[in-house]
Formats: sequence, C-alpha cells, structure tokens
Amino acid sequence: MQRSLRVALTGAIAFLLASCGGGGTPDSADTTKQAESSAAGKASGASAQQGSRTYIVQLSEPSVAAYRGGIKGFAATRPSKGAKLDAKQTAVANYRSHLSSRQDEVLRSVGGARKLHSYGYTFNGFAAELTEVQVQKLAANPGVLAVTKDELRKVDTSTTPAFLGLDGKNGFWREFAKGEDVVIGVVDSGVWPELKSFSDKKHLDRSKKNDDDDEELAYDKLRGWNGTCVDGEEFIATKHCNRKLIGARFYNSGFGGATGIKKLFPYEFLSPRDYDGHGTHTASTSGGNANVPTTGPAAVFGKISGMAPRARIAAYKVCWGLPADPGAGCFGSDSVAAIDQAVQDGVDVINFSISGSVTNFLDPVELAFLDAADAGVFVAASAGNSGPAAGSVAHPSPWITTVAAGTHNRSLLSTLTLGSGATFVGASSAANAVAATLLIDASAAGLEGKNLAQVARCFAAEDTANGLPVLDAAKIKGKVVVCDRGGNNRVNKSLAVLEAGGVGMVMVNPTPNSLNADFHSVPTVHLPVTDRAAIKAYALTSGATAAIAAATIDLNTPAPFTASFSSRGPTKAADGNLLKPDIIAPGQDVLAGVAPAGNNGREFDLLSGTSMSSPHIAGIAALFKELHPKWSPMAIKSALMTTAGDVLDGPNTSPAVIFSQGAGHVRPNMAADPGLVFDSDIVDWLGFLCGTQVRASFCTSRGIPVLNPSDMNTASIAIGSLAGEQTVTRRVTNVSEGHATYRASVAGMAGYAVTVTPATLTLARGQTKSFKVTFKRTTAVVGEYVGGQLTFSGGTSRKASEQIKVRVPMVVQPVALAAPAQASDSYSVKFGYTGAFSATARGLVAALTNSGNVVVNAEQAFKVAIPAGTTYARFSLFDANVTPGGSDLDMVVVGPDNKVAGTSGGGTSEEQVDLVNPAAGTYTVIIQGFAISGTAGANFTLYSFALGAGAAGNMAVAAPASATTGAAGTIGLTFTGLAAGTKYMGAIDYTGSEPKLGSTIIRVDR
Repeated sequence: MQRSLRVALTGAIAFLLASCGGGGTPDSADTTKQAESSAAGKASGASAQQGSRTYIVQLSEPSVAAYRGGIKGFAATRPSKGAKLDAKQTAVANYRSHLSSRQDEVLRSVGGARKLHSYGYTFNGFAAELTEVQVQKLAANPGVLAVTKDELRKVDTSTTPAFLGLDGKNGFWREFAKGEDVVIGVVDSGVWPELKSFSDKKHLDRSKKNDDDDEELAYDKLRGWNGTCVDGEEFIATKHCNRKLIGARFYNSGFGGATGIKKLFPYEFLSPRDYDGHGTHTASTSGGNANVPTTGPAAVFGKISGMAPRARIAAYKVCWGLPADPGAGCFGSDSVAAIDQAVQDGVDVINFSISGSVTNFLDPVELAFLDAADAGVFVAASAGNSGPAAGSVAHPSPWITTVAAGTHNRSLLSTLTLGSGATFVGASSAANAVAATLLIDASAAGLEGKNLAQVARCFAAEDTANGLPVLDAAKIKGKVVVCDRGGNNRVNKSLAVLEAGGVGMVMVNPTPNSLNADFHSVPTVHLPVTDRAAIKAYALTSGATAAIAAATIDLNTPAPFTASFSSRGPTKAADGNLLKPDIIAPGQDVLAGVAPAGNNGREFDLLSGTSMSSPHIAGIAALFKELHPKWSPMAIKSALMTTAGDVLDGPNTSPAVIFSQGAGHVRPNMAADPGLVFDSDIVDWLGFLCGTQVRASFCTSRGIPVLNPSDMNTASIAIGSLAGEQTVTRRVTNVSEGHATYRASVAGMAGYAVTVTPATLTLARGQTKSFKVTFKRTTAVVGEYVGGQLTFSGGTSRKASEQIKVRVPMVVQPVALAAPAQASDSYSVKFGYTGAFSATARGLVAALTNSGNVVVNAEQAFKVAIPAGTTYARFSLFDANVTPGGSDLDMVVVGPDNKVAGTSGGGTSEEQVDLVNPAAGTYTVIIQGFAISGTAGANFTLYSFALGAGAAGNMAVAAPASATTGAAGTIGLTFTGLAAGTKYMGAIDYTGSEPKLGSTIIRVDR
C-alpha cells in the first residue's frame, strides 16, 4: 500500500509519500481502496461531435522505439538490443515531443479535432474524433500511413485471460483444464455472494451463440469437501452459498470480536459478507465464473472471467474496515486461524493478498503456510507494494509462491489539454469529457488554517480527523483541480473535488510511481511526476484553463512491464541467498468484482497491487491442480517458473530485471508440460530454516540437517555473498511421459566462470537426478550483483512436439568476505581472498531510551543528540515494546540540517533507521501512528544507539590471523559486564590485505 510518512523539511512538518506494504493490510497499491483502471473509454461508435467517430491515425515518422536517427536536431532513441527504452533520457523526451508536435500539426491541417490519445513510443500517431471528410483528407496526406476506425474489442478478469493465453480456440481452458472441482481458499476481506462470478447456475450470458461456456453444466455437488458456510449479518448460508461458493467463514478475534468490530467499523458486516471489496476482487480474479457481464462504469469492458472459471470458492474473512480507517486491516491471529481452517476444510489452493514479513521466516503466518504446503496446498501470496525499492519483497518463504505485479496489454488513457496548448497523456477512466474550463492547483484552494499537505493532496472530509473538508468550495466550484497523489485514497481526492463543486481533476505523482485510471467522482486524468512541475506552474497563472478528453481503451499496449509499486529483491530474510519474488503476473489495472457497499454501488472495479497479481497465480495453480492432481505445490510452482517469459524492462540477465520479475512472467500454456521440475518438501524447508533463522545447534540436536539457503531446491539460484567460489546443488524430476536428455547452457553471469556438473542430464520418466553449479569469480566487481540464466534444453513437448527449455534465473553478489550483516553471538565467515586478516571490536554501547504514546494519524517527536565521532547510529522500535500488539507505527528521522535522514514504514511497529558516520548534532525522531487498535493510542519505547570508533571493553573478539580463498573462519565473541534488561549495539570491523572487507553489526539484549 501507499503510505504517508510525515517528515520535517525546512523546520516544518510536511508529508513525504513512501511506498510500503502495510502490515496486516491487503496488498493493493494505495493507502485505501485502490480503484485502478486503465481508462473506461466510450465504445468506438458515437462521439460528442456530431457525425464523427473515433479513429486511430498513424504517421509516417518512426516511433521513439524505432527511431535510429536522421532527423536534424534529434538523436537516435532506439534502445540497444535487449535493453528497455528509457523515457527519462533527454533524447527520448525531445523526440517524443517532436512527434507530439507533428501529430498536432497533422490534426490542425484538417481543421482540428478532439484528440483522445497520443502515441509515440511504439506507435507514432493519435486517436481522435474525426468526421468522414477529415478522414479522407488525412488519408490523402503523404505524412499519414493509415487511418483506422477504432473498435471496441470484446474482453474477458477483463483482458488478462486472453493476455495469458487461457481462453480462445487453443487456450489452456480448452486444451487442458478449467479448474473443475478444485477449491480455492481466499483469505481476505470476505465475499459479495450475489455477484454472478459466484453463481452456480448455467451460463450467465446467452447473448452469443456457441459461447465457450454455453454448454457448461451447473456445478455438481463436490465430494470430499469438509467446509461450510456460516450465517451472519446480511449473510444466510442456505441462501448465499451454493455449489460454486461452497465455503464462507469470518474471523474477528484479533479485533475483540463483534464488539470490537462494531466499535471500530460500525458499517461492517459481522459475517463473511465483504464490505471493502478487496476479497471479492481477489476471489473473482482467481476463480470467478467465465464470461460474466460487467455493469456500471465497467460495462465498457464487456465480460470478465476468473483464471480458473470452474473452480469452487471458499472465502475466509479476516480483513476488516476500509483501509483508510484507523485500525483497519487483518490480524495475524485471525489469518492463521483461517489458514488452519482452510486446510482442514479441504482447499487445494490458498490466495493470500495480504502483506507479510520482509525479514522473518518464522512469522506465524509464514509458518502456517509451511504446514499448508506440506499438506499439499498451493499458496500464492502478494510480494508487497514497496517498489521500486530494492530488498522490499515480502512473504520470503520458499514454500510460498510469491507474486510480483506486472502490467498487461490494456491501457485506458486520456489527454489533458492546457490553455497554453500543452497536452499531456495519462491514465483515465473518464467516460465524459470536460471542455476547457478554469484550472486551479489545490494548494491554492484550501480553507484557512487547514493542513497544507492535506490541501495539496485533496483530502476528503472522511480523510480528516475531524471529518471536515479542507478545500474551499468558493475557489473550486466549476473548475478542474490539480491534486497531488499520496496520503489518502486516490478516489477520495476526486470525491473531495466533487464535494467542493469541482468538475474535473488532474492527479499528479510527486514521486515516480504507477499511473492508475480509477473510477473517479469527476472526470480525472492521472499524470506522472515528470509532468507535475509544468502543470502546477501553469495552474498558478491567471486565467489558466484545462480540458480533459474522454478516455479510450487500447488493447495493444506493449506489455508486460514490472509495475513500479511492485516489491522486489534481494530477499532480506535470507541475506540474498533465496530469490524472491518467484514469478510475476498481471497486477495493474485489473478488472474484477467488488462489494457495492464499499464501492459507491459498483459491482466491478479496476484495482492495482500485488494483491491483484497473486490471485492470477492462485487461479492458474488451480488449473494445474486439475491437470496434474499428483503434482506437489512446489512442482506446480517450478513448472510456472521454469517456463515463464520476460518483462520488457530490460535483458533477462540484468539483476534488476531478475529481482523484479523472479523467474519471469507466467505462461500457463508453456507450463502445462515443463519437462523437469524442482521439487521440495518439509525436510528441505526445515533444513532451510536451520540454515537461516533457527540456531544450527537446535537443529542438529534434533537430527535436522542444516541446509545452506543457496542450496534450497528452488527453480532459481541466488547467492547474496559469494566469497571467491561457491557450488550450489539442485535436483530435478522428469515429469514428461518418457526418457529425456537435457543439456545445460548459461547466459549472462559476466565476470564469472560457471560450470554445470553434469552438463547433460538423462532421466527416465519420474526419475530424479541432481546437478551442481559452480560459480568462480574472475572479473566481477565486488559488491555488485551479476545476473544470468541457466537453461536445460531437451525433451519433447507433448503438445507442441518441440524441444522443452527449463530456465532458471541466477543472481550472485561477489564479496571479499562473506559475513553476516548482523549477529548477536559468535558466527562464521567465508573468505574470498588469500592474505592477512584481522577483526576488531567497536563498542558495545547501551541504547538511550525514550517512552511515548501516539494515536492514529498523529505523531510524537523526540530530540536525540548524536555526539561527534559517532560511526554508526541506529534508531529502533520493537514490536515487543509496543502495546497494544498488532499496532503499526512508522518512523522518520530528521537530521540537524532539517533534512530527512531516513524513514522506516514497515507493516508492523518493527522499525529501524541506520545512519553511517552521521553528522554530529541533534536529530529529530518522529514516531507516527499509522494503525492502532482502539482509541487510547500505542505505548512505545524508542531505542537510540550511537556507536563510537573504539572498543568499550565489554566485547572481546577472537578471529583467524589469515584468510584463504574459499575457506571458512569463526569469529568468536565474548561479553562481560552487560546490564540486565538493556539493549546493546556494537560492531566487528574487518581488515586485511583485501580492501573494503566491511563490518558486522552486533546486537545483544541482556
């Protein structure tokens, strides 16, 4: 979710937008419900202009992506082979502007018209409402290549089944499976049972003969199902459940039961019925019926289908309240109860579009999923919405399939035209245009005395603590308003504009982020940060005007790209030794069902977030549960990973691309016959835990083999700290119908010698064999990740009669010394060089503590002195020292120069800001209440550490005197004189014949 972090700038408190996956909240991409969309445009035909229709005009000059140079004054913009076009490059911006100017010239040559959409990066042209006479003139223009009538294309969630190759004559549904009698458990915010996506009747729309599902029978009684539906407020099990929606339960103990729910969220249904709509959206995406007609603003998109349209749905409501409301979210205790019940009920797949731990494999929810996976349940979970920050991926456990979010080939776009003549194209679902009218920046239209940040962000009355508006209706009435993104629900911004009498909104990103065409209260266009300065500057000029065109739908948008909000690796929990996310699926502007109660009466809406990508994979896994009922969850996960394609962000050997897409973009048809799979089970997972976050001595005393995390048998390879040379082991199982021989090849991995042993694998049907991959550093730069792909080619696809390719992404970071970033006791290191070595102690120092209390949407600031000579400062909150449990506090640290020194906005109250060699002076540490149960606020203790340059005499270190490449050594630590109940911090510094060996932070609690 998008989160607001308050920061002090130039002595005042302002808002700074930051992206982070909220703990205990659904993974949709903004602070509140996300109405995402591309733009609901009108259905090609009739236009507002008499006698005109919408046409797409293509010009003769090459697009940005194809332009090789040759036009005076404009450098080539065609990207190099394998690279992504970089729209931020000056040459690209200049040439794109040139194309826009040429498009405007051509349109003016026929008398001008209402331009709905401007293309330029991959297609040089525009969409406009034209008369037949104008069409004929344009067709005769030598600078015009083609004039094509726009067509509204029939789409099915809306277009992602077609995009993923599920529907159609040769689609997965027809060739392989539709998820018959497979049960998808959706742990979320409940379900709206009246939606036709959850009906158990015969085909829902007979408007077209021979429709793919016309001959489908009603759902039969499911055998072996142990679940049930429970009654509750406005939910009657015998009425609202059926043979499609076979299970519905709700859990609210974490909120204090019925009394707590009604106190916090009086509008909520004390039943499985969904209020927010998030759970309905994920359920209809994963397993909703096929060819369900949409209604309301979404009707322009046609019909929608779930990924596994014949699967059954079981809803487990654990999330409560609208996300913008204080205390809303999903308690882990309720989630674990629901997961436990779901496995008991007999679900085959679980979708968990709720944020999770970034660092902890031992989180209760993660461990609940371990057992679920051990029971044969496939678990799909959202990767989080903290992108594009590195190391932000959540749900890091290897037994979970962690899903990133990508774009798909449908865009909804509109054009903003300023009175100056400047035009800007952005995301929009505006069904109606706004003619040129006065334009005002919200920052200049606030009521006296209101919070300036809330004014600039167009807070609706419901977003403020006192329930009062912040915008001045006298200044806004009849105007188009410019609002900054962030801080509140995107659709609430347009609601605030409507309530103040505005007729349109321009929403601009203050930082790089996604563009979303939400269903707004007034016609809206959403524009990138690169357009913000120009638009806001113009809005402040006298007589400024703006016009917003009605949105248009484009089903040929280049895709997929990684959504900017999508979290990515390296995985913090495993120190980079496990690749997450595993895979990427559509997650931006996904159309599916929602709950009318919390969505202004709408039954369907466009949402974005990894919340939306995860149910795509859950639904596809349900298809595989039918197609390959004996495959384990990890075999299904492997098949999806090794056959995945690539996003268009850059070459698939780029570490940045691998960290964003994992193994790649899902291709279900390819995965149906993957040839080889990388399987694993609870023995592997326990060994993995012993090699990461469970003490090795605990494991060995119980006979559990300790597994190097890089040896976890996944369809990916990651080494976070490779010292000189390392060998990893994998095993594969032949799941094809006969003997097969595969040969290994490696792409990428620059600066490494990579050896695969054996290089050729011959396996009988069902046979499992192991292989090793050895990485030896040659010229790779220390500290910089290197990426590549290992591919085994061979076998024969049953369907395509062509060679199978089993692809495994690889990411490796070379280091001179492999040492943990933090430790609390003696530990091991590995050397990546040969020569002298020594380790010295810094500290330990005791933490300074400050206690406080903060309520929701408020903050408390502390002044902390950092003395001269401080080498490392840390400011920490710990969940164990925050009450009530489950609270979500955030932290902002402002330096003595009044600039932000660091922020931390994780999903719980476990927050930390580290500063290396900080300037001496007084720092302001701001603790914010993001989500807290009850009205009394949260009590907390702030811990501040200021580590100097020397030893404190309370920590002794023993270390090897020399290093040998590939060898391991033990750093022995002993502590003396530590006070009970005190938290300490120190460091072990490494020196030797190799520079930049680094340090390990030591954190000790006594």
